Amino acid sequence: ILVYLLTFFNICSPRNLLKCNSLLSSSHLQSNSIFTLTVFTLFFSSGVQVGGKHSSTEPDDVRLVGGASHCAGTLEAKHLGEWRPLCASHDSWTLKEAAVFCEYLDCGSAVHVEERHSSYKSAWSISSDCVLSRSPLRECTTSDYTDQILKLTCADSVRLLNGSSLCSGRLEVKSNQSWSSVCEADFDQQDAEVVCRELRCGPPSVLQGALYGEVEAPVWSKEFQCGGHESALLDCRSSGSARNSCSPGKAVGLTCSEPVRLVGGASHCAGTLELKYLGEWRPVYDLLWTLKKAVLLCYHLDCGSAVSVTQKKESTWRSKWSISPYCVQPGCLLRECAISDYNHFILNITCSDSVRLLNGSSLCSGRLEVKSNQSWSSVCEDDFDQQDAEVVCRQLGCGPPSVLQGALYEEVEASVWSKEFQCGGHESALLDCRSSGSARNSCSPGKAVGLTCSDNDVRLVGGPSRCAGTLELKHLAGWRPLCGSHDSWTLKEAAVFCEHLDCGSAVSIEKRRSSRTSAWLITPECVLSTSLLRGCATTDSSYQILKLTCSDFLVQPVISVSSMNGVSKAQQQELRVSRGSNFTISCSIQPQYPGGFFQLTFTSSNTAYNYTQPAVNHSAYFLFPAAKLAHQGNYSCVYHVYAIARNFSSESCLLSVTVSAPTDFTVLITMLILPLTLLLVITALYFYCQVLNTCLYLRMKPSACDAVTLISLLSSVSRPAGGRNPADRRTLSCLTLIRVFVQVKEGRLQIKEFSRTAKELILQPHELIS
Repeated sequence: ILVYLLTFFNICSPRNLLKCNSLLSSSHLQSNSIFTLTVFTLFFSSGVQVGGKHSSTEPDDVRLVGGASHCAGTLEAKHLGEWRPLCASHDSWTLKEAAVFCEYLDCGSAVHVEERHSSYKSAWSISSDCVLSRSPLRECTTSDYTDQILKLTCADSVRLLNGSSLCSGRLEVKSNQSWSSVCEADFDQQDAEVVCRELRCGPPSVLQGALYGEVEAPVWSKEFQCGGHESALLDCRSSGSARNSCSPGKAVGLTCSEPVRLVGGASHCAGTLELKYLGEWRPVYDLLWTLKKAVLLCYHLDCGSAVSVTQKKESTWRSKWSISPYCVQPGCLLRECAISDYNHFILNITCSDSVRLLNGSSLCSGRLEVKSNQSWSSVCEDDFDQQDAEVVCRQLGCGPPSVLQGALYEEVEASVWSKEFQCGGHESALLDCRSSGSARNSCSPGKAVGLTCSDNDVRLVGGPSRCAGTLELKHLAGWRPLCGSHDSWTLKEAAVFCEHLDCGSAVSIEKRRSSRTSAWLITPECVLSTSLLRGCATTDSSYQILKLTCSDFLVQPVISVSSMNGVSKAQQQELRVSRGSNFTISCSIQPQYPGGFFQLTFTSSNTAYNYTQPAVNHSAYFLFPAAKLAHQGNYSCVYHVYAIARNFSSESCLLSVTVSAPTDFTVLITMLILPLTLLLVITALYFYCQVLNTCLYLRMKPSACDAVTLISLLSSVSRPAGGRNPADRRTLSCLTLIRVFVQVKEGRLQIKEFSRTAKELILQPHELIS
């Protein structure tokens, strides 16, 4: 039995409850019920709960001393049998960590935490991560020597449970060392104001039964009757009637607002961010605030979409609330993360006054809503067009509209904008546009405007192509380089930018030192978690910029072709050549890197092959001396080069080549030239017959006829054209007949000689007679 007891106490420690349960359920122990009962008795008496909830830090291990009650004072912990103050180990504690200890001490919600300077003394150091993970204090407590201790204040008698923040949840009130839920019928708006003030939250924004779970077993027995000015709920008067139960769904659920504001701007939706904490309004500052974080604030202030976040340097130093953006999450309150600080920077945030996009994948997409008379309304698709969309995208600081479609981002809400927008496209805000006089009270399902604005906010400059160079971001209407300080960038983050630029995969990313310049600071974590890159940007000044190279950094080669007629057709999509003719395809690329080679890729319906030539002066030529049907298909130029310690390639557009049947010149001659020749011979015979008829008419011999007609022709040169008679026309026909016969029989050269002879005869006609 002793051996088994030692085994159990060794295994069944708070760290090994799973092993303990497994051992308890073993068949060997189940066979000995007396032994099992003994072990269970000893086990439960040791304070360990099997299968139940185990508190990693017992109340006796932690205490608050020196305060007005056991729920306020200096935080101390007992470790190794010694009580010491707790100090924060390299971390600044917030209300989130304080809430864990308030729960350990069975107090109400955490109200305040701060680090106080004191004389140096021994302390227990504990990290905030260890506290939030609710690990046993002995596992994360180390000895330290410090002059800073933690002061903590919890509410004595009020807490909010199961809420999304410390200022929301199901209300419970403590009396006589027990906690009770409050019935909705016994609690009103004035009571809620007192609770929110007691917890140092903003005014109540939501008061609703069962909002944060059903009522627990004990119920507060009396009705609260607060005047609204009390500092604590138990300071209020209460009714004399007692209540023992509360209907399901009637437990008070309360949400208190966040005391934040934007001051110094053109409206309550723009200006310097301020937070009221511990009764004091101070500006809020942190280096890494982005548009993504500002969205939550704009929504909280009932403003539109976040438009800009900028840091501003003040001339003097003053107290601030430092709030890490990592602490700003949906449902969380700024005061939960607030730490007192002293610096000369502030945050300026601008939200849209009257327009917002909801439920989209980025800050520039979503279902459109417009605010008027303090209420938000969806817009019907019939009342909104492309020009209206251009105004909205410009108002939100996004690119031009790319998608405009009804019900793209959920169905229309109950309230619908009543008039049709009639924007010209040049307005700076949607409500500056004209609108129609007709009113609309409803919108058909699937007709609520869904809008996506483009996000052309990234580029690479100074490199050999659009896919390589210095990484720049456009934000707040200005292009700035991205700085590489504070974080290590990898190809994983670089791939996001390459994909955004449609430049393939990431090849390299490096930090380059430059002169100090204004830049946009983006953390790698934010890049990996968002589709809108400008939503991650904060202003900065840095010596380091980011150089990025993507796989598609080579420019696209140019494919051109020249056919046998010598005409070059660059970038032609289609070429038609005759079979047997020659053609040349040339590939060229803009100079980026020396060397490389071109690959002419050919594909057709039944085959594919490549031709390769080295790049000479960044060009290559592929000659096809005789076009065949096998050459018919699609061609493209692929340029290959080795650079930046790896191989790269870039492909041109496609060129389609069609090979047609050749023209049969024999048939052409047979069908055209021969009929013309026959026609000419027939014409000559006709004129010859006319001359013979003339000679017979004059009763001359053919040889004498030729001489006489020629003499008649020469003698008629000096006659007026109108004086020629029919015989002269026959004479001219005779000369024509002679010329035709000479041309056919002896060739063109003899015709020219004949002409020269004719000129001589014109000058000396008597020689012709002789």
